[in-house]
Amino acid sequence: MSDNPLKLKSIHHIEFWVGNAKQSSFYYRHAFGFSQTAYQGLETGSREQCGYVMDQGRARFLLTTPLTANHPAAEHIRRHGDGVHDIAFEVDSADAAFAEAVKRGARPAVEPHSVEDDRGNIRRASIHTYGETLHSFISRNGFKGEFLPGFQTAPIAGRETGVLRVDHIVGNVGLGEMNRWADWYSNVLGFKRFLSFDDKDISTEYSALMSIVMSDDSDSIKFPINEPAAGRKKSQIDEYLESYGGAGVQHIALQTRDIVDTVSALQRNGVEFLRVPDAYYQLLPERVGAIDESLKELEKLGVLVDRDQDGYLLQIFSKPVEDRPTLFFEVIERHGSRGFGKGNFRALFEAIEREQAVRGNL
Repeated sequence: MSDNPLKLKSIHHIEFWVGNAKQSSFYYRHAFGFSQTAYQGLETGSREQCGYVMDQGRARFLLTTPLTANHPAAEHIRRHGDGVHDIAFEVDSADAAFAEAVKRGARPAVEPHSVEDDRGNIRRASIHTYGETLHSFISRNGFKGEFLPGFQTAPIAGRETGVLRVDHIVGNVGLGEMNRWADWYSNVLGFKRFLSFDDKDISTEYSALMSIVMSDDSDSIKFPINEPAAGRKKSQIDEYLESYGGAGVQHIALQTRDIVDTVSALQRNGVEFLRVPDAYYQLLPERVGAIDESLKELEKLGVLVDRDQDGYLLQIFSKPVEDRPTLFFEVIERHGSRGFGKGNFRALFEAIEREQAVRGNL
């Protein structure tokens, strides 16, 4: 059996359905340093939706807003608030990827079809994954444009913050659904189980979760899947599922080569991050050993450190970027480590619980 049955090449883009894409594009440009590269809207002949394409490094977001009340995004935003709608893959053949996915058990969302303008055409199709999230398959067929047909080049430069690529995308699913969706990624997309964590790994006095990390054959596309576990109080996963109205994307990890520079820039831009207690840093040298970065600088910024058999990583997590406590971002720098910061889980969870308590949701 092929290790890559759908011939996935990369994540083409992550599409957010948002209430006001004009304002969201301003936020991602000025807070996270993304540059606007393309636009679709009334001025380009699009009467039902507008979209802003935001790029930094190899990370690409599409921010889409409905222009009519009967657009499916309007109901999606009413139910979930702003959130990720589609994680789109570039593939050799959208038709072949869709057919193979459906044969392997995927539920069709959008049948294969062509989209074209004067710069050429693409083929596109979509399947359902957890919640109301989609995976689209896009084959460019020699398309010469910046992004996709129907979008015009509309460059507005952002002040880059050092984002290189999307490291991983985390989904939250309901109690008892994690293994089902892990199996789905294995059976449908040909992914493998990369890592797993149970409630002994990720727990505090009050709450817990379980997680399985699914990865493609190259380990370049990684999707951790979380579910809540029994605890004395409401976990962050329970809070997300209630606030979002079901399963969906919890956070997006952005990889950088210099987390100190990136987080310093993000903080200057107004991005808010979770903080762990100062005692965390007193124990850090003994736990992780020697690292290249200044511990004093990491403590000042609130950056966490973890080490595994392959090396170490640096990571930090933003507070939710929506009014509902749903979507947030992680910034990660890897020095050999292929993990996800298992040694930081408890401290991170406790930081999240303090925020939940402030919101009245613990």
